[in-house]
Amino acid sequence: MDSTQEFCPMADKLQSKVRLFLLYWLPLIAACVAIFIQSSFRGPERMPEVRFLDKLLHFGAYAVLAILFYRAYETLPLKNSRNLLILISIFSATLYGISDEIHQYFVPFRHADMMDVVANTIGSICGVLFYDRWKMRKKTPLPGNP
Repeated sequence: MDSTQEFCPMADKLQSKVRLFLLYWLPLIAACVAIFIQSSFRGPERMPEVRFLDKLLHFGAYAVLAILFYRAYETLPLKNSRNLLILISIFSATLYGISDEIHQYFVPFRHADMMDVVANTIGSICGVLFYDRWKMRKKTPLPGNP
């Protein structure tokens, strides 16, 4: 048997793993790094006069982060358990949000805020549930459509 024929299945498997990493895990890692870096800097001197803007930003960022956790975890064997996938994604994003607030506690001119943790958690829940519902709707054909 030719050695190139033996190598191809292994090369295809490696290429598939690299593709999964680039498409699903790298965006998650990049988002986590971006949040960490942003939290390492001094907070803005003044926020625009929009009530609860800070909490809306936390909500949105952690909704996206939770979706990225969900997408990454779909590449693992637990993808067959939808409820577990939802719970672990919410838990992971929320835990990251808690760790980020602890990190901010040690950054000069920043502080940890329990309401940020609440906004992160609610954003995580809403983001994952929205994404999961969207995926289910994509899979289910509309009535009258084959």
